[in-house]
Amino acid sequence: MKKVTILLPAYNEEASMPLIEQCMAQVLEQNPGYEWEFLLVNDGSTDNTLQHMLRLHESDPRFCCLDLSRNYGKEIAMMAGFDFATGDAVIIMDADMQHPVDVIPQMLQLWEQGYDDVYAQRRTSRESWFKRKTSQWYYRLLQRLTRIPIQRDTGDFRLLDRSCIEALKQMREVERNTKGMYSWIGFRKVGITYDQQQRRAGTSKWSPWALLDLAINGIASYTTAPLRLASFLGVLVSVVAFCYLLYILLVTTFFGEPVQGYPTIMVTMLFLGGVQLLGLGIVGEYLGRVFNEVKRRPGYFVGSYNGKRPSVQPGAGSNAQPQ
Repeated sequence: MKKVTILLPAYNEEASMPLIEQCMAQVLEQNPGYEWEFLLVNDGSTDNTLQHMLRLHESDPRFCCLDLSRNYGKEIAMMAGFDFATGDAVIIMDADMQHPVDVIPQMLQLWEQGYDDVYAQRRTSRESWFKRKTSQWYYRLLQRLTRIPIQRDTGDFRLLDRSCIEALKQMREVERNTKGMYSWIGFRKVGITYDQQQRRAGTSKWSPWALLDLAINGIASYTTAPLRLASFLGVLVSVVAFCYLLYILLVTTFFGEPVQGYPTIMVTMLFLGGVQLLGLGIVGEYLGRVFNEVKRRPGYFVGSYNGKRPSVQPGAGSNAQPQ
C-alpha cells in the first residue's frame, strides 16, 4: 500500500486545529486505499498551536508533530517538512484549510497515471481584488523575466512524488522561493483547478510587506534581469546626458542663450543620484543573498519531533530522517 504525507505548515493556527482534524478525517474516509501521514509543522507559534498538535498525535499516531526551534517562515517550514515526510508522495496544504480536500482524490488519480507534480490552480479566489490583481501581474512579470516556466495562479497546494521531494531536499539554500523550485526541478507536471475556500478560523499571517518581500525574493532568486536593467538604465542616462550636453553647446553657440546654471545642476544631480541609488539597491539585493548563503548555516533547528528532541539536528543536510 502506498503512503501519502499531507504536509501542513502552521504559524499561530490554534483556531484551525479542530478544522484540520475534521478535514483529515474526511481525507481518510474518501481515500481508504492509501496509508496516510499528516505532518504538522509548528513554525515557532506563540499561541497553543503546538499543544493542539501534540494532542492530535496522542489521539492518532498518523498525526506527526514537528516543532521548529523558532519562527523561520513558511518556506523553511516546508523545507523541514520535506526532510521529515516519509510518504511516497507529499501533498502540501495551508493550515487554514482554504485548500479543499475534495480535490485530493483527483490528485491521487493523476499521480497513479504517472505524473510527478500535480499542481492546483485557483479557479476562484477569496482574496481582495487588489491582492488578486497584484498576484496576477507579479506572475506575468516573473514569467517574462525567467527562463523557467512559472505556473500562474498556483501556490504551494500540490502533490509531489517522492522523486520531486528528493530533488527539493538537495536544494538547501536559505533564501528560498519554493514556487520557483517546483518549476526548476522539472519532472512530469499536470494542473488541476479548484475553488479557494473561505477561511473559517484564525486570521491571515501574510502582511503586505511580507508578500512584497516574497515577491522580491522570487524575482531575485530566478533571474538577473534587474541587474541588466540597472546596466541599461546607466547607459540610457549617459546617452541622455550626452545629448543634453550637445543641445546646450548648440543653443549657446548659435543662439547665444545663457545656460541656466543652478536648476540644471540640481535636476541633473538628483536624477543621477536616484539612478545610482537604484543600481546600488539592486546590487545589494543580490549581494545580501550571496552573504546569507556563503555562511552555510543550517536552514532550521528542530525543537522536538512528536514531543521528543531529536538526537541529530537535520537542518544542516538533506538526509534527515525522523527518529
